[in-house]
Amino acid sequence: MRRARFARMMCAPLLVGVLALVGCQKSPGASGSLNDTSATKSPSGYGLVFLGVDECASRGKGSAEVPCTSEKAQARVIARHDGKQSQGPACPGPTDFVLHISESSTYDEDGDGSVPKGYACMRNLESPHPGDPGGGGGPRTIVGDCVYTAGKGEVRETACDGSGENEPEFKVRSAVRGRDTCPDSTELYVQLGGSKPVGCAVPA
Repeated sequence: MRRARFARMMCAPLLVGVLALVGCQKSPGASGSLNDTSATKSPSGYGLVFLGVDECASRGKGSAEVPCTSEKAQARVIARHDGKQSQGPACPGPTDFVLHISESSTYDEDGDGSVPKGYACMRNLESPHPGDPGGGGGPRTIVGDCVYTAGKGEVRETACDGSGENEPEFKVRSAVRGRDTCPDSTELYVQLGGSKPVGCAVPA
């Protein structure tokens, strides 16, 4: 059996202001201006928890919580966790991007004068959905995603349909607990994380 290579997905989280967008690469259709978020704006107050599950946020400079019926609403919260993303639960597979929420006394969700540090897993209200299998983005790699070689021992996601800046080289066909359970056709191992941390990839 051909020895498969092992590659790690490497992401460099970006934290700017109160809310920041993170991902392995810029997601299709994502607005880079989200990184200009102001820390001085007050939340819209549409829920008991700032950016709680099923609440919506705008995008662009001064991104904030807004009613999901607003024309400014761009994405919905599908999961919300306190603490650092690196130490907390992984976002659900269909997450398009992640908003980091810095600890702040400006945003007060329960009247105690502060909002704890946390992160919100966001899904766009409309297409594109880079977090879907093969979409070429999102904060994590899942079964159905495609990757390309970005350096020695490193791969990054790209759209399976070839619409991204880089052509897909491998596609993750399954997720398993250990490399020894990948099928014989596997040519690349991709680190996924979670309960099944090994992705078995074949040529795209």
